[in-house]
Amino acid sequence: MNAFIAVILASLLSRLGYQMARSPVLPRFAEDLGATPELIGVIVAASTITGVFFKLPAGALSDVLGRKKMMVLGALFFAAPPFFYPLVGDATALLVLRFVHGFATAIFSPVAAAYVAGLAAHGRGARLGWFSSGNDVGATAGPMIGGLVLFYTMSYPVVYLIVAALGVLTLLVVILLPEPESLEPLSSSSLPARTAAFVQGVREIASSPPVLIASAIEGVMYLGYGAFLGFLPIYAKAHGLNDAEIAIVLGTQLVMAMAAKPIAGRASDRLGRKPVIVLGLVLCVLALPLIFRAESLLGLIALAPLLGLGVAAVTPVTNALIADLVATRRLGAAMGVFGTVFDFGEAMGPILAGFLIGQFSYTRAFDVIAVIIAISAMALLLLVRDPSAAKAR
Repeated sequence: MNAFIAVILASLLSRLGYQMARSPVLPRFAEDLGATPELIGVIVAASTITGVFFKLPAGALSDVLGRKKMMVLGALFFAAPPFFYPLVGDATALLVLRFVHGFATAIFSPVAAAYVAGLAAHGRGARLGWFSSGNDVGATAGPMIGGLVLFYTMSYPVVYLIVAALGVLTLLVVILLPEPESLEPLSSSSLPARTAAFVQGVREIASSPPVLIASAIEGVMYLGYGAFLGFLPIYAKAHGLNDAEIAIVLGTQLVMAMAAKPIAGRASDRLGRKPVIVLGLVLCVLALPLIFRAESLLGLIALAPLLGLGVAAVTPVTNALIADLVATRRLGAAMGVFGTVFDFGEAMGPILAGFLIGQFSYTRAFDVIAVIIAISAMALLLLVRDPSAAKAR
């Protein structure tokens, strides 16, 4: 199987199961276990917090040990933890399990992105756009399938056993992936040489202002997106939508993102990364306050795709920008830093929203988050130079 197609398939399957486990099922599961809004925010964010701490070392280790070995390890965490969800009986146990399940994306995601970015420099934005859209196929189907299964079975164990089966399939596909030839010499080095390469890679990337700034932009966007994923199901339920309708709203947003990401990636190859990213941030600023003012199924279906379009313009293009800034041998570490920073944003999103909603209201909470994203867009315009702009011209 072609390596690019195989890694897209593995990412699609992993994302399908992972999003089934998360939204809209997870907030409802936590609520039924008696969790408060503040604790629900922490539970939704828990797996992302794992990524904050482990994406950088996972990415840097893939530069030294090889992409495939690390992706297999990540796939093991997609396959095993979901079997334990049916055994959860309280919110604390669910919180712990979500931290453990988070090792799946913490290890797999930055390494898979580095794998794709390292295949070739030409057309990198478009290729990462297709890769991100492949993820979104799974992310689109996951919430819809999860919501529909929960609606018709009223059984959380059934949902999570399906998630487990998808994790096993992900593991099988990853085992068949070829290792990029460019990493074979490093993977056969002595332990001291590998350790030195790991430390040097982390130091180089973690001290690079352009990489940190680009990662922070994605992190701020994910602050809003994480809050949306964490609380849209509960907000919609309070306004009379059932689980199937909530799944459709989430699906419309993800379908738009899936369709637009290859276009955004190709546009950034031609126009430069910065204009596309700024446009995406502006769309997120507009979408979030409007979504949490809508009170009907039609209103939410009309507005959710606007957020999807904003996410589509930011996510693959910031990945491409990071890859433009670093050498191929450091792509894993770079994607690890990138993943760490945006995971911090995604983790803080539901936590911040939970406290703001608890103290004020949904509308006030998402107004504040939109202002934060708007400030980041202005910072990008004023402070960041686009390294791909000259090539695009």
